[in-house]
Amino acid sequence: MTPPRATPNDRGAPIGVFDSGVGGLTVLRALLERLPDESFVYFGDTARVPYGNKSADVVERFSRENIALLRRHGVKVVVVACNTASAEALPRIEPDLDVPVVGVLEPGVRAAVEATRTGAIGVIGTAGTIRSGAYQAAIRRARPGARVHARACPLFVPLAEEGWLDTPVTREVARIYLDDVVRAGVDTVVLACTHYPLLRGVIGETVGPGVTLVDSATETARDVERLLDARRLRAAPGRGGSFRVLLSDRSDAFADLARRFLGRRVDTIEMATAG
Repeated sequence: MTPPRATPNDRGAPIGVFDSGVGGLTVLRALLERLPDESFVYFGDTARVPYGNKSADVVERFSRENIALLRRHGVKVVVVACNTASAEALPRIEPDLDVPVVGVLEPGVRAAVEATRTGAIGVIGTAGTIRSGAYQAAIRRARPGARVHARACPLFVPLAEEGWLDTPVTREVARIYLDDVVRAGVDTVVLACTHYPLLRGVIGETVGPGVTLVDSATETARDVERLLDARRLRAAPGRGGSFRVLLSDRSDAFADLARRFLGRRVDTIEMATAG
């Protein structure tokens, strides 16, 4: 069945958000805070998580399937809340889409380029995101001559999911990962994984107070707001928004993780299959 097309008249339609798992709930949280009148459909592809260690071709296929699922729910905009998908898949699939799409990469890059004083920018993310080189290339396009220091920090994901947000183990892992980032003299660091904002305190303490941390979730929410206004897709004010959570695999731990990442309870979880 062909998914319904979103049109400028679909102001009341929901916004679709997808991620490989729970991390994208930090993006949904930022969207809910910035756009309280909008409704959202969040899809976490928990059956196929993580994306960060998969090939670019597989990430592209998963992303196309996830967007098709959200389109079946009649969304008017799609937010790719996964950094790996934004980096490796979105440039390939965006020309084929019939719905506006916002990834988390470009908003984070723009904010980092605006924030840096010296042009020395750090990027920390999953192995897949760093391996793609997409953040590094986008930063250099936006600011020619920028010195970009990228570092994969894969253990940050399980630490965030375990709730080990400020423990001696977390601080030691951060020190080991970020030592070379600090020595590179960066003045700005992009948190290029949706899990990392939960570790913002430890990361900030490790890199020092003179380094600006850029949270792509916050910047993405601003971009979505601008897109809605530009296309006259903004929901009517005062209607009060809502959100639905769809998962491709049930997890007993999801309710606790959702409360931590989203900052509120998720009372109902629906099962869905992409593809």
